[in-house]
Amino acid sequence: MLIGLIAALVACVGYGVASVMQAYGARKSAAAAELRGDDRHVTASGGPTMRSTFAAVLTVSFIVGTLLDVVGFAGSAVSARLIPLFLSQTVISANLVITAVLGTVVLGIQLHRRDWFAISAVILSLLLLGVSAGDAGGGSSNAAVHWGVLAGSAAVLLIGVGLIRWLGSRAAVVSGLISGVLFGGLAIAVRVVDGVDPFDVAVLLRDPAAWAIAVTGLGGFYLHTVALQLGSVNGATAALVVGETVVPGIVGVMILGDASRPGLEWLAVVGFVGAIAGAVAVAVFGAASHDPEDKASVEVSV
Repeated sequence: MLIGLIAALVACVGYGVASVMQAYGARKSAAAAELRGDDRHVTASGGPTMRSTFAAVLTVSFIVGTLLDVVGFAGSAVSARLIPLFLSQTVISANLVITAVLGTVVLGIQLHRRDWFAISAVILSLLLLGVSAGDAGGGSSNAAVHWGVLAGSAAVLLIGVGLIRWLGSRAAVVSGLISGVLFGGLAIAVRVVDGVDPFDVAVLLRDPAAWAIAVTGLGGFYLHTVALQLGSVNGATAALVVGETVVPGIVGVMILGDASRPGLEWLAVVGFVGAIAGAVAVAVFGAASHDPEDKASVEVSV
């Protein structure tokens, strides 16, 4: 349990700092394109093109953020194997607190009293979850679960890409939410994948869950990048948190045998719901306070 919690905290810090660094890179790249008069970085509906996304990924700060994402992934993979998914994913979701606070320094984001209230609610909810969490369930040898994770992840990714094309510049929170669902699928795939203990490459490559890890990891990374290009880093990250927490939390309890401590099931529910509600509040407040014009001025000045 202790190792799993430490790993989740490492993932929390890694992902939180990574989001800010990646948002900085995305904004700086977009500002540079606007200064050059390059109108190829947005689609007709106002969404980012693949060209602009690729340019954002190649900025130094975005690369640093990606390296931190790798650290975060390692921590999340360890925690997903050792502690209940509803606990590991919710602890990792506290990265929105790090993102919000660090964003005030790096991105010049203003946090209002309502933002701090929502962030405090998330922290309190995490403490309740930590107190109430019990043992983690095992994996699953059911082939339907392994294939289901792969098929479901591919379907969610396609839906996400379609929604981005349809919503354009309004797709920030949706992109963040769907990227979160994919990262939640990643946690499930890591928990159930065969060929890890004991390590066997042949078994690993034959398992659909291993391919689901690739789909969810790459797809989630792409959609999160799009969300950071379109909207508030706090709103995008909070939406991601909702997706990556709810889905694996429910699957962990309903299918994989995760449990809370006897008699404290109610406390786990309160903590889980409180964390999600707080994240939703941060997403809504972040989206409401996001000003594209201010974003451009910040990007040009850095």
